[in-house]
Amino acid sequence: MRLSLFTDFALRVLMFGALKDGTVFSLSEVSEAYGVSRNHLVKVVNFLAKLGYLETKRGRNGGIVLGMQPEQIKVGMLIRRTENSPFIVECFDPKTNRCPVNGMCRLKGVLGEAVQAYYATLDRYTLHDLVSGPARKRMANLLLHSPVA
Repeated sequence: MRLSLFTDFALRVLMFGALKDGTVFSLSEVSEAYGVSRNHLVKVVNFLAKLGYLETKRGRNGGIVLGMQPEQIKVGMLIRRTENSPFIVECFDPKTNRCPVNGMCRLKGVLGEAVQAYYATLDRYTLHDLVSGPARKRMANLLLHSPVA
């Protein structure tokens, strides 16, 4: 399976926010840290704010902050919400399925099992898990340009 760039950017923005430990950050900071176009991130940040993962404030004292604790953000659920195509093959979508062997071959069952295992694994992890451990300090130094404990 392959994640969309939208999901990739969503994960990166949230990881950046988790490294900020509750302090406000800007879209420009995230853009600069990852070398990603600010315009690409605007849509992602707006979407994440609508889902409650981020809080955004406009104005002089505005910025972005996580809307939930990193321990509350399940990676599997985030990916389910950001991926716009949950069907990996045609036969998974009854509206567009034109496969002549639908219901006869075992492909749909095998792939369905694989997708369940994929999400079961992702559901075991939170945003906190993605930015904790021995590499946290190095990530913070690289992305934030200042050490974070």
